[in-house]
Amino acid sequence: MRLKFLEHQILSKLIQIPIIVVLYPPMSFESVRAFFSAHAPEIEIIETAESSSTVALAAEAHGVEPGQIAKTICLRVGDETMLVVASGTARLDNRKFKDAFGGKGRMLGPEEVLEVTSHPVGGVCPFGLPAPIPVYCDVSLRRFDEVVPAAGSTHSAVRIATERLAELTSAKWVDVCQ
Repeated sequence: MRLKFLEHQILSKLIQIPIIVVLYPPMSFESVRAFFSAHAPEIEIIETAESSSTVALAAEAHGVEPGQIAKTICLRVGDETMLVVASGTARLDNRKFKDAFGGKGRMLGPEEVLEVTSHPVGGVCPFGLPAPIPVYCDVSLRRFDEVVPAAGSTHSAVRIATERLAELTSAKWVDVCQ
């Protein structure tokens, strides 16, 4: 998180007041918009007034069951960072994950996620990334013909065919959830 000092004049004195300002990279939502414009112009980004930053909120905002929300989890195994996209009701299974990737996955913190993906937690998705990151789709998504992943902000998402999601992100299918 970056600190920014704002100047404020109080009673003819200039003082600096430290405040915490979360500066989301401008490319987050716009990079997702550009991604879909270039690779899948038929897919519309849905913006909502209400937050969809959790699976429950997203399901309510988009009128789908929680399992149909495609949550994107940013993990690191050793030096490799990856994204795992799974059903909203699925949970990572440590044994399956270790078997698939050869080590224990560590979830990245909010600041690391923002740095790696340019998306804030609650808006993380495998689209419009600043640099290539391996993407894996968990088989839990295959229960649904269409899923709803975030689209770079806590107030945006897309409806996308499950197989199209994997295709657009060059994802490999894995079984790492329960």
